[in-house]
Amino acid sequence: MTEVTGPIRTERLVLRPFTPDDADDTLAFESREDVVRYIPYGPRDAEENARQVARRTEQTSLREQDDAIVLAVDLDGTVIGYVLLILRSVEHRQGEIGWILHPDHTGRGYATEAARALLRIAFEEAGLHGVFARCDARNTASPPVMIRLGMRREAEFVESVRFKGEWTTELRYALLAREWRAAAGGADTDRP
Repeated sequence: MTEVTGPIRTERLVLRPFTPDDADDTLAFESREDVVRYIPYGPRDAEENARQVARRTEQTSLREQDDAIVLAVDLDGTVIGYVLLILRSVEHRQGEIGWILHPDHTGRGYATEAARALLRIAFEEAGLHGVFARCDARNTASPPVMIRLGMRREAEFVESVRFKGEWTTELRYALLAREWRAAAGGADTDRP
């Protein structure tokens, strides 16, 4: 089991479990059409946003399949987004990573910085063998982040997903624990 109970500090950010007080900050981006364009839900109103923030306060550990760690990305006391790590397979030790940032804070490397900290948890604490990320092929902002994280493009599923009323193509990028360690200069062994 892996659990995040306190803040994780990166060079410029604090990644931390959500609190109910984060609802106003998250509504500032979760209510925007441009933020949720490639996410399976529409813009959120204040009530739905508060429910989701309350749910995220409990998503701090990986114990069984489909558990998630969802952390607020805090910049100088304001939540500007979040990162998530989902345990997709206990048997195969596979996880999925994702991120959402307020558009006012994109283009500065924050998504990469936050996701890298979550990859460290995935590989060094949770002992995952592999982590993947996926996105709608029209989302041109996510693949460069995945590449900066050291992920390689694994697949393109052409018109494989019915998304918001239309067929879309999904891109999938992945990183193995041994690739993570090689990039970090660690040993090339896998945890049992």
